[in-house]
This record gives sequence, C-alpha cells and structure tokens, in this order.
Amino acid sequence: MKVAVIGCGTIANAAHIPSYMNNPEAEIKYFCDIILERAVTAVNKYGCGTPVEDYHDVLNDPEVQAVSVCTPNNVHAQIAIDALRAGKDVLCEKPAARTYAEALEMQKAQHETGRVLNIGVVNRFNDSVNRIKQYIDAGKLGNIHHVYASFRAHRSIPGLGGAFTTKAIAGGGALIDWGVHYLDIVMYCCGDPKVKTVTGETFCKLGKDMKNYTYVDMWAEASSNKESGVYDVDDSVTGMIRTSGPVITLNGAWAQNIGESETYIDFMGDKGGIRLRYGADFTYYTAENGALVSTTPQFKMRDHFQNEIDAFVDCVKTGKKLPSHIDTVIITAEMMQAIYDSAEQHKEIQLA
Repeated sequence: MKVAVIGCGTIANAAHIPSYMNNPEAEIKYFCDIILERAVTAVNKYGCGTPVEDYHDVLNDPEVQAVSVCTPNNVHAQIAIDALRAGKDVLCEKPAARTYAEALEMQKAQHETGRVLNIGVVNRFNDSVNRIKQYIDAGKLGNIHHVYASFRAHRSIPGLGGAFTTKAIAGGGALIDWGVHYLDIVMYCCGDPKVKTVTGETFCKLGKDMKNYTYVDMWAEASSNKESGVYDVDDSVTGMIRTSGPVITLNGAWAQNIGESETYIDFMGDKGGIRLRYGADFTYYTAENGALVSTTPQFKMRDHFQNEIDAFVDCVKTGKKLPSHIDTVIITAEMMQAIYDSAEQHKEIQLA
C-alpha cells in the first residue's frame, strides 16, 4: 500500500514514518513539507520516497492510497478534506482541528466521500489504556462516578513564540495539545458517555513575558524571534464535565509554578479504582475479604504508535472502522470547544 506523509516535523519523524517503515504492508511514496529541505532530509534518512513541497502533488497521484497528515493544526482540516475528496484515506494527527466547527467540516467530508478518516488519538491503541477499558467493561470498578485527569508540568511550554503558542495556528495551548489525549482516554475507557454540561477556565500567564520566561524543558524549538513572537494560548486549564456516566474533572498545565510533573488519570468507582500513569502502567485498587488490595499488572508494553499505524493500514485494506474514527473523536473536539467557550464567557455550557 503506497502512502504519503504530509508534514515532516517532529511527530512524523518520531512516530508515523518509522511505524510505516516497520509495516511490511506499507510503502512511503512521498515525503511532503512546505519546507522542501525537510522532505529531502526524510528521503535521505529513510532511503525511500520522493520529496515534494505541494501536497496536491501527492493527492494527484492515483497510486497513493492513504496519507498521514502531520502538519500544524491550522491546516489539518483543509488538507484532510482535500485528501478525502481526492479519494485518499486519511490519518490526521491530533487534534482533529483548531475548532469544533472545523472538525465538523472534516466529519462531513468523510461522510460524503466514504473514505477513512482517523484522528491520531494514539492512546486508543495503548496497551495500558486498553487493559483499563477491559477492567471497566468487566465491571471491576463497579459504577464509575468520578474521573480526574491531571496533565501538569513545571515550565514546559513548547516552541515559545512559534506555532504551538500562536492561537491562529494551534487553536489553543495546553488543553488542545495535551488535554485532548487525557479527555480522549477518559471517554474511550468509559464508553464515550453523552456530554451534558461543561465548565472551565483557561489561563495565559507564565509565557506572556517571553523575554524573561525561565524554563526547565522546551520539547519543541523556540521561535527564532521568540521575543517578538506570539503567545496567546492557554498555558493552564481547569474544568468539570458532567456526562451520562461519570463526572470528569481536569487540571492541566504546560507551565505552573509548582516544581512537580503530575501526569495521571484516576478512575473512581464504587467497587474499585484505577490510577493510570500516563504513557506507563496502572494500579488497580479494591477491597477483598476485609482487606484493602492494590495490584499493578505486569505486561509488555508495545509501541502504541506502531499499533496505531498498523491498525490504520489494516483498516484501509479491510474497511474496518477503528475507535479513532472521526465519528468518535468529534466528541472530544466538542468538549474542548465547550471548555474554551466556557472560559471566554465565564459560564457553564450546556450541550445536552
């Protein structure tokens, strides 16, 4: 199956490209990037494919069956829609788009074309997450009444002054970049309950004085002109979501003046509870025979990006609908939009 990778930045090189290279069913025919040098570098590094600058060159090739969209958020919708209408199947990195409205346009195009449109909510292919879902589905937690998500770091704003911190490009900050994964894990494990009301507040504080911002880590390069760049997104967020299932609360921060990183999700039920350590293992807590019991299952963690790409290649070939389909992920897009709307209006948003 011939595929193309559109956008040859960090996520493409760290996840999509090596995962395609490891899949015997896939062959990368094109590397595409508006900075052609990046595409050329990928061709030289991986020893395959043709470098192109314009993604339309990819879409006009009938041999290409599928594409990975690994670009900044502001062009996710346009490229994905154009690819669907050109008869290509699409795996688009998270978030689906900058706004819920853009995500709806992507869903509309998928419904009209019937092509595959999956979003890169990679944790739906994570072995820990899927085991937690099995625990919940088997009733080991009983009735889950509350789920708490924490995605907090000390001072880790990515790419200060660049695309990550520019709302017109990214659509938002800590919530849309990190929070999308945590909210998606919660919804997936809890069976995608219907969202009723959303309330939230976002804060743009620590990165506003870019010249004097002191940090521990910056996992994307700062803009070369960071002192004159843009910083207009949320570096922290808090919120509460009422659903037909559990109440979801969250606290997230790219940057906080607390020197600890807290990245976990607590699932709290009346029979048991689980703490998922994000990207790692989990512990199950319950009471048995008059004693408190906790267990941390031991298992081999496969690479979840490889799982995701393998599943995408398979679904292109078979037509199987994956848990990362736009019809499912659109729920998280609506939730995040409601948090941003609530923060802007300083009131609760009713969705159902």
